[in-house]
Amino acid sequence: NYYKTYAPVVTWFAIRLVIVFAILFGWALRQVDFVLAYTQAPIEVDMYMELPQGIETTHGNSKTHVLQLISNLYGQKQAGRVWNQYLVDKLLDAGYVQSSIDDCVFYKGNILFIVYVDDGIFLGASEEQLVREIKLLQGLNLDIEDQGHPSDYVGVNIQHHKDGSYEFTQQVLIDTILDDVGLKPSYKKKLIPMKSSRYLSHHIDSTPFYDCDGFQFNYRSIVGKLNYLAQTSRPDIIFAVHQLARYSADPREDHGKAVEWLAMYLNHTKTLGVIFKVDPKAGFECYADADFAGAFHRDFSQQDPATAKSRSGWYIMYAGCPIVWASKLQTLVALSTTEAEYVALSSALRDVIPIMQLIDEIKSKGFQVLCTLPHVHCKAFEDNSGALELARLPKMRSRTKHIAVCYHHFRVRSRSFL
Repeated sequence: NYYKTYAPVVTWFAIRLVIVFAILFGWALRQVDFVLAYTQAPIEVDMYMELPQGIETTHGNSKTHVLQLISNLYGQKQAGRVWNQYLVDKLLDAGYVQSSIDDCVFYKGNILFIVYVDDGIFLGASEEQLVREIKLLQGLNLDIEDQGHPSDYVGVNIQHHKDGSYEFTQQVLIDTILDDVGLKPSYKKKLIPMKSSRYLSHHIDSTPFYDCDGFQFNYRSIVGKLNYLAQTSRPDIIFAVHQLARYSADPREDHGKAVEWLAMYLNHTKTLGVIFKVDPKAGFECYADADFAGAFHRDFSQQDPATAKSRSGWYIMYAGCPIVWASKLQTLVALSTTEAEYVALSSALRDVIPIMQLIDEIKSKGFQVLCTLPHVHCKAFEDNSGALELARLPKMRSRTKHIAVCYHHFRVRSRSFL
């Protein structure tokens, strides 16, 4: 279908989770690349394209003739979806079972496979088994390049240390960001991602970003790259990046200076990343917190009512390794610290539940997981006694009865100790 374009990719929590399993249980890993992936999938319907400028055929020029496509092309709007469906069909024919939690996770015996568009990682008991499996898929008319042990996956450098731990870094992306910003050697290094003395707001009185002569970069482009960096390997900048992203529609000079500040911080911390060093005793844990109306400022509240909103933050760990981290502005205006903390806890557990389901599914397929009970459970940490009481007991009180039903979704699980 020409108008259906969605194609799934593996979630980052699934990628980090299987890496933790690989460390815990000594799984072998093998990275593959599907060469010119989009062109491997057969075209769904007859499609045509105009002749590129400057090219003529023996039959005529671009005004009288068009070209019929015989394979999908990169840039074609539905090519990603067609490729994904083609790959899934091939994997199912080869005996794989698709995950019901993550559409890009597959199981076959004691082999687990994850794929992000055209980059995949096989996990299994031994290297020899994975090599045989790759050769089997190559025999199904899939052009696959075996790249050995994972070293660079979708822009993330993966280092395997001698102690068995893994480290995710993105120095190449950081260098690209610094080049785009035009960071000068004379700039001082910064020890924190953004100024701690002030919050960003709309700054309507400030000069529009694109009218300033001092900035030579595209604001939205930089924020997009920073967002990918923060989501994949740098939880330390997640708050700063979220602040910058809020003003992408109408950036001002103050926002541009905040980007430069963050670039100066990244310049001397570019080698830092996320380290996966397992602690089997740590289990599955979630830490949630909230900043109640922390950005509220009387002078800015008329220009930006969102300053009255609280901020949620959470960190989910499995076996002592980070799986998910987030810093987000709440969508409602919380009327108390209890409400702000409860909303933060609810949002965090909304991320926990699919991770629990994926671990349960992996366990049901015969793989080892870190679980001492019949069902996978997560220990949630929250420092507000009112929020904890509201989570455990369905009390109707004047100060909490207005909280939307959608934030109570986890109560059944918490009462069942799941």
